[in-house]
Amino acid sequence: MERVMRNKTAVFVFLLPSFVLFTLIIIVPVFMSLYYSTLDWDGIGKQTFIGFKNYTEMLTDTSAFLPSVLHTLIFAVASICIQLPFAMLLSLVLAAKVKGERFFVTIYFIPVVLSAVVIGQLWMRIYYPRGGLLNLILISIGLMDKTQPIAWLGNTKTALGAVMVPILWQYVGYHMLLYYSGIKSISPDIFEAAKIDGAGFWQTSRFVTIPLLKPIIQVSLTFSVVGAMKVFDLIKVMLNDGGPAGSGDVITTLLVRRMFYPSNRYGYGSAMAIVLIILCVTLYLAVGIIMRDRGEKTNKKLIRRKSS
Repeated sequence: MERVMRNKTAVFVFLLPSFVLFTLIIIVPVFMSLYYSTLDWDGIGKQTFIGFKNYTEMLTDTSAFLPSVLHTLIFAVASICIQLPFAMLLSLVLAAKVKGERFFVTIYFIPVVLSAVVIGQLWMRIYYPRGGLLNLILISIGLMDKTQPIAWLGNTKTALGAVMVPILWQYVGYHMLLYYSGIKSISPDIFEAAKIDGAGFWQTSRFVTIPLLKPIIQVSLTFSVVGAMKVFDLIKVMLNDGGPAGSGDVITTLLVRRMFYPSNRYGYGSAMAIVLIILCVTLYLAVGIIMRDRGEKTNKKLIRRKSS
């Protein structure tokens, strides 16, 4: 194997098919979208070059596009501040050799493998105004008048939050499994040493487990942020056309409506796609820089402690 890796021709031959596929599936469509974004085109008829007018219109659209960007960023922040900490807590508890940990790991991971349609239909029944589980619970504990049930998905104030809950819930198990696998790969001797030194569960988690999981946390953080930027399926199932007055619209749902039916503005939708790519790449690079800086600070602290 080492001989093959030293042979540059062999490496090139092995990498060429993957590079060709990556170029055809990723690179070429991106540049084609960039070209289409400069056109006034419905995707079928005559193409008219209009330069950056699509971008100008999009970035000044305070009624639809800019709110959808805000909603998308809210999803990203919620994923970081709610989904990942909860997934980390679950993994720490389950990896602490609780009874039936394999069973609970499987249970928490099940939503990940369910289709968006199934999850969407399930939560729509929970949010149903009359007879929905959530409203029934609120009525039973006296927090809601049964004559005035809340239409969680039909209210401009609650639609975004209502659809955010199942999206975060669905992928908690995915990130939990990443952290859980990472914890299980840590040498038991490290935890034994921490236990001998008198460290409890929370101290071990804070000063031993989480620092050792930083590479996995970076991967999980990247997946979470980029995934939040691309969220589409559950919003489409639960809110159809972005909810009441577009209150649940994100970039992807608005993009599809602008690019295809009913707007049929393929060039404008392509411009939105380019902006979405730029946002994803920017956030990806930001996560890498933040995690690298924190890693360097941690290493400096460890060096200072050793030297002292």
